[in-house]
Amino acid sequence: MTLLSLILILLLGFIGGQIARRIGAPPLIGMILVGILLSPQMTNLIDYNILKIADDLRSMAVVVILMRAGLGLDKDKLIQQGSVALRLGFLPAIAETLVIAVAAIFIFKFDFMTGLLLGCIISAESPAVIVPGMLRLKSLGFGVKKGIADAILTGSALSDVLVLLLFSLLLNFLSQESITNSAIWLLPVQVILQIVLGVIIGYLIARVIVFIVVKQNLTQNTIQNTLITGTLALLIVVIAAKYPYYSGYLAVMALGFFLIELDPPTARVLRHEFNHLWLVAEIFLFVLMGASIQLEVLENNLISGIILLGIGLLLGRTIGWYLSTLGSNWTWREKLFLLPGNSAKATVQAAIGAIPLSQGIVGGEIILAMAALSILITAPVGAWAIPTFADKLLTKDPIDPTKVATTNQTILLAAIDTSPLATVVLTKVADLARRSNGKVIVIHIANNSTAIEIEQLQQLTSRLLLDIRYEFITTKGVIPEIIINTAQGYQVTEIIMGKREKQSWQKVLLGSTSQAVLETSTIPVMLV
Repeated sequence: MTLLSLILILLLGFIGGQIARRIGAPPLIGMILVGILLSPQMTNLIDYNILKIADDLRSMAVVVILMRAGLGLDKDKLIQQGSVALRLGFLPAIAETLVIAVAAIFIFKFDFMTGLLLGCIISAESPAVIVPGMLRLKSLGFGVKKGIADAILTGSALSDVLVLLLFSLLLNFLSQESITNSAIWLLPVQVILQIVLGVIIGYLIARVIVFIVVKQNLTQNTIQNTLITGTLALLIVVIAAKYPYYSGYLAVMALGFFLIELDPPTARVLRHEFNHLWLVAEIFLFVLMGASIQLEVLENNLISGIILLGIGLLLGRTIGWYLSTLGSNWTWREKLFLLPGNSAKATVQAAIGAIPLSQGIVGGEIILAMAALSILITAPVGAWAIPTFADKLLTKDPIDPTKVATTNQTILLAAIDTSPLATVVLTKVADLARRSNGKVIVIHIANNSTAIEIEQLQQLTSRLLLDIRYEFITTKGVIPEIIINTAQGYQVTEIIMGKREKQSWQKVLLGSTSQAVLETSTIPVMLV
């Protein structure tokens, strides 16, 4: 049954995500809905053993996304926006927590301390939604010049450190455990200590990884590099959960950041590998998140919960965002982007939303309902709003490929004729396509070719490009002009042409087809 549950989570989670993508919604919406469908409240198709380790599986997924975040940070942009990133780490969460605490007194008849506990849970930001959203914006160039995505990523990590510490303190107080005024006044010291130790531990583990992978060369391939890095990153989080003297989540982000500084080539490879891991990790994260949502506790608090979330977001976080960007070089449109870009909630709410109820806190069932409602509303809306409003509110700048994983598909254009050079060109383009997992456009200008010659070229292409996606085109006309127009029409990344062995380079560049293509093409040309 456990194996069947894993199969259902992966298969149905993937299908649900793709259906959501096809209708224009974020894939996580489909995954969350699949989780709700498989949950014990509905079809009960997830084995109890899987639900018991759901928190551990979610932690593994969060480690993957935090590694992606750290490997995508830009030191120069963080220095440029350091003040904004620091303020984003504290002010929005504090403002939203206080506003929700006051609103909960009137809406749910909570006392102020219980309202603060609810505010801590609701104000936490979700790395599972914000991190992939910001990394995608960086890969597309939105807000790159001012480092807006970097500031939001860093602020989000710092914010969760503060919120989780405050949550723990309030939980102890409301559980009537021993707590003194000195513990409250020590909270700023604890926050600073967790941040500093998290950064230091991230740096030291990054050093260890570089020593193992680069200095000692103990690994043989990128899979082993990823295994070592991912295992150590997960170990950081596991130890932090048992000995909460530092922020495990922040340490993982710091690990990725310092890997960029210590060894950029290793960081680039790991960035691609963790992108691939996320394709599986996000299914587990969001399906299990959906399975953990308690639908029955939402019924009696739906309208009041939506009102509370709206007040916290539109009043509390808006005040925090305004104070965070005060005096910065952000335009009003870029500041407005914080509304969709920095308000999604999911991961932390799923992790701690049920704790007050399990510990017998008065109002715990309402707190759990609000945590679930915040996920259902803000996670899908945030995932949709980030790419939607980025195009309207942020400038599009040149990207830095050393800090993000580029996802553009490689498309190669192979121009061939009926000479033996066709085999050479096709062999070369096949090699390049396999290295880059690219697609090939094969073009033959058949001004003087017979039907038999064209058929032979098609058979040759089919044999040499057997394991590669390709398209074979035959046409007639002015050869250089057709090659250039086809390359531009298909938006190819490179043109590959042949050079006859006995023809000197001087002749190639004087009055030939090669010269015409080289002179007029804005796309790189390779002569084989």
